[in-house]
Amino acid sequence: MLFQVLAIAILIAFYGFYIAKIIVQNKKSIKTNQMGMGNKPKKVLHIEKMMGLAAVLIILADICSIFAVKDFPIVQVRIVGIMLGILAVIFFASATITMKNSWRVGIPEEKTTLVTNGIYKWSRNPAFVGFDLLYLSICLLFFNIPLLVISIWAAVMLHLQVLQEEQHMKKMFGEDYINYMKHTFRYFGKK
Repeated sequence: MLFQVLAIAILIAFYGFYIAKIIVQNKKSIKTNQMGMGNKPKKVLHIEKMMGLAAVLIILADICSIFAVKDFPIVQVRIVGIMLGILAVIFFASATITMKNSWRVGIPEEKTTLVTNGIYKWSRNPAFVGFDLLYLSICLLFFNIPLLVISIWAAVMLHLQVLQEEQHMKKMFGEDYINYMKHTFRYFGKK
């Protein structure tokens, strides 16, 4: 029961930051959610829509797993899962806070600001790292095959989105972004 409560708290904190950021930006008349919308190439729209579907399914799989998987024999694995979940919230919250008004869901049509400070010194995609850590966290806490399959699919869709965003960022910010890529890893670390 303790691990279920902690997992629910992690999910609420994680998605709470997500929803709060959208609300704050909405009050500033910033259209945050641009996933699967706009005049983007068909491939970009397709991947964004698939990523959106994966994002919904992973939430459902997480919640079902939390309530369906009662016993897990290795408590230490669950403790690692909780620690990764807390780290996921930290990564995601840091990413959304550091991005300020430039944070978007999906590839934006308008020009934003290139952010390379804070957590972005260490990761070009800390929000995506947060999502992947969250998926891994719940898998370690409440492992089951359907959850694993959906988690892998969601992580692959996030990676495809990252690759699309990199191309967009190169076009939008040119040499500044290319130099940033030379010094900061896609997911975590400095060169």
